[in-house]
Amino acid sequence: MNARSLSFRLVAWYAGVLTAVFVLLGVLTFFFLRHYLEANLLDIQARRARQIAGTLVAQSRRDGEDALRGEVEKLYSPEINERFIRISRADGRVVYASGPPRNELFDPARVPALAGSFLEGSTRKLPLPGGSLLIAAVPATGSDGTLYRVEVGTSGAPVEDTLAPVVLMLAMGLSIAVAAAVAGGFILVRRALDPVERMTVKAEEISQHNLSERLPVVHSGDELERLSVSLNHMISRLEDALRGSKQFVADASHELRTPLTVMRGELESLAQDARLAPGTREALGSVLEEVERLGEIVESLFALSRLDAGEAGGAWLSFDLAELAATTAEQMSLLATDKSIRVDCESAPGVIVRGDRARLKQVIVNLLDNAIKYTPCGGRIALSVRREGAYAVLDVTDNGVGIPSEALPHVFKRFYRVDGSRSRDGGGAGLGLSIVKSICLVHGAEIEVTSAPGSGSTFRIRQPLAAEVTEST
Repeated sequence: MNARSLSFRLVAWYAGVLTAVFVLLGVLTFFFLRHYLEANLLDIQARRARQIAGTLVAQSRRDGEDALRGEVEKLYSPEINERFIRISRADGRVVYASGPPRNELFDPARVPALAGSFLEGSTRKLPLPGGSLLIAAVPATGSDGTLYRVEVGTSGAPVEDTLAPVVLMLAMGLSIAVAAAVAGGFILVRRALDPVERMTVKAEEISQHNLSERLPVVHSGDELERLSVSLNHMISRLEDALRGSKQFVADASHELRTPLTVMRGELESLAQDARLAPGTREALGSVLEEVERLGEIVESLFALSRLDAGEAGGAWLSFDLAELAATTAEQMSLLATDKSIRVDCESAPGVIVRGDRARLKQVIVNLLDNAIKYTPCGGRIALSVRREGAYAVLDVTDNGVGIPSEALPHVFKRFYRVDGSRSRDGGGAGLGLSIVKSICLVHGAEIEVTSAPGSGSTFRIRQPLAAEVTEST
C-alpha cells in the first residue's frame, strides 16, 4: 500500500488511535485491579490486627507481655502463615515481632517502625527487595491503660501472581484486538473508497469521443454522492461546449469552401490576363498559393469535423490492407522520386481488415507524405504490413530528421507543428496527423510513434482483423 495514499493514512490513524485507546484501557484496568487487590488484602490485615488488638492486647497487662507473645504465636503462627506481626508500646519498645516467614519473601527485621500517633490506624505499602509488604496498623489499649500499636502485614506476592496472567491476557487481547481492528478498518476504508475507484476508472475511459457517458453515482447521501453528481454535471457542460465547438468548426469549414472556390477561380482568371505587369502576376500567384493552402486547411477541418461526428465517409467493407498499402506506396513513390527517396513496401498478402477503404488509404497517404517531407534527399522509407495475432500491423519507417522526445506526446494534436526543421515552408498546417489519429479511432485502431532526432521515425498502426478472418484462424 502506498504510504502517502488516503487509505493508508486513514488506516494508520485509525490503528494508532485504537491502539492508544486499548493501551490506555489496559493500563487503567491493570492499575485499578492492582489497587483493588491491594486494598482488599490490606482490609484483611486490618481486620486481623483489630482482632488481635480486641482479644489479646485488650486483656493484657504490661507485666503480662510474655503471655501475650505466647498467645500470638499460638493462635496466629505468623512464620508458618507467612505473615508479619509486630506489637509495640507507645514508648517505642517492641513487645512482639514475628520472625522470617517460611517463604522468605521479606525480612521482618528490616521493616522500619511506623511514625505517627498511636491513636490512629493506618495502612502502608512497603517496597522491599523482590516484592512489597502490605501492612495495616491499628491502635490498642491494654487492661492497665497502656497504649499499643498492632501491625499485621503480608507479602504483596499474591497480588503480583494474580496480575501476571491478567497482564498476559491484556497483552494478547490487545494484539488480537488491534490486528482485528486494523483489518476491519482496512476493509471499511477500501469499501468506503471503492466508489471513488470506480469513478476514477470510468473517468479514465471518458474522452472527447464518448462524452455522453457518465460517472457512476454513489447513492450514499453524503459528499461522495454530491461529488459524483457535480462531476457528471461538469461532463455535461463539457459535452455541450465540445459539441458547440465541433459544430462551429464544421459549419465554418463548410461555409468557407464555396467562397474559397470562387476566389480561386477568379484569381486563376486574373492570372491568365496577358495585360498584367510581371510584378502583379507574381503577386497574384502568391495569393493563389495561399488560397490553395487555405482551401486545404478548410478541407482538413471539414474532414475532422465529420470524423468527430463518427462519420467515416464511405461504406465499410472487408479488404486486404496489404494490397492497399502496396498500391498506395507505388502511387506515392512518384513524389519520393523527386527527392531521390526510395520507398520500399513489404506486405504479406491476406491481411484482411474491415473499414472505409478510402479513409484508410488517406491514413497511408498522410503518413507517407509526412515521411517524404522530412526525409532528406537520398533517404529511404519502408512501408510494411503484417499480421500479429488478431491485429493487422502497419509500419511506416523513415531515416529522416526525426522528432524530439518532448514533441512526441503532441504530434497528433491539431495545428501542432514541431519547431526547427519542420517549418511552414516544408510542413503543412499541422492537421495531417490529427486526421490520421481520428480515422484510426473511428476504425478502432491504435497509432503510436517512436522517433529520435537524426535517426528517423516509425509510425505504427494496430487495427483488429476482420471478424471472419479472426474466427477462421
